[in-house]
Amino acid sequence: MGQQQLLLVILVTIIVGIATVVAINTFGSSAQQANRDAVRQDLATIASSSQAWYIRPTMLEGGGNSFSNVTFRTLNFPAQDVSEDGLTATNPNGRYVIGAASSATQLVIVATPSSNTEGDAVTITANITANNLSLSTAEGGDVLGADTGDGDGD
Repeated sequence: MGQQQLLLVILVTIIVGIATVVAINTFGSSAQQANRDAVRQDLATIASSSQAWYIRPTMLEGGGNSFSNVTFRTLNFPAQDVSEDGLTATNPNGRYVIGAASSATQLVIVATPSSNTEGDAVTITANITANNLSLSTAEGGDVLGADTGDGDGD
């Protein structure tokens, strides 16, 4: 009888160990997905602010139907750090850069989530026009370190 109980205890220990590992992996994946969703929400917020800035007349400190001079400072984006030129912003969710492909009629913002890890990094790109927002996700991207608040584009 003692051997059966010992085997049962060992079997239960193995099952609990496997369940714990599965739970940890699931939690890690959920946290990463939640961070990426938060980045997408930040991009939607930026899109809304930039579209409002786009249609605002220049005499009211808006874009006057142009994205040409938009920066994170003109959008009042709530970031922990904004670079000196206003083209890069960081917050706990990630880093956001106004892309070089931006023009008077289109604003491109490339976001790097803070949850990126080696081998599992993505970039999320927002293409914003006067009345549209499209998001695309690309595999591969920067891995943000603990010093994401430097705003220097590294």
